[in-house]
Amino acid sequence: MTATPYAAFLRAVNVGGTGKLPMADLRALIEGIGGRQPRTYIASGNAVFTHQAEAAMVQSALEAALQEYAGRPMPLLLRTPAQLTALLDSLPFPEAAPAKVAILLTDEKLSGDPQAEASHRSVEEIRPGPRALWIHYPEGMGRSKLTHPAIKSGTLRNLNTLRKVQQMAAAADEGK
Repeated sequence: MTATPYAAFLRAVNVGGTGKLPMADLRALIEGIGGRQPRTYIASGNAVFTHQAEAAMVQSALEAALQEYAGRPMPLLLRTPAQLTALLDSLPFPEAAPAKVAILLTDEKLSGDPQAEASHRSVEEIRPGPRALWIHYPEGMGRSKLTHPAIKSGTLRNLNTLRKVQQMAAAADEGK
């Protein structure tokens, strides 16, 4: 079986003083479950690596290793380079400043109107994407009070981060 490149996005890692996880430790954990050539991007839990196993097995093994390491669950979401490309191709806010666009990655089924499901929304715009929600924060994320039910199971990244991780995953795909 050929190795598949994966991008892992961990939830609640090194944000606001919670979920401390040095990226060197994350790379070691990935190698410990059989992942190859792990690379991380910034300290918020973004990693790219290759693995021989199917996504569900890789996700389960990495979550178990993270729980053993941290003593608590540390959920994550996996995406392939093709899935990240499809997500970026669906960008509904191409004219917006990348730092003001976020992607809420989720594996939960999204239904209905994402804007109607949101609370405390003022000027923010929300659009569905493949296994994700796109959120445009015209006034910046730091000022927003927006909440959405999908936030409980997902993880948020800004557009710049997603683009960089997609480039890293594409490079890992070319190198397999």
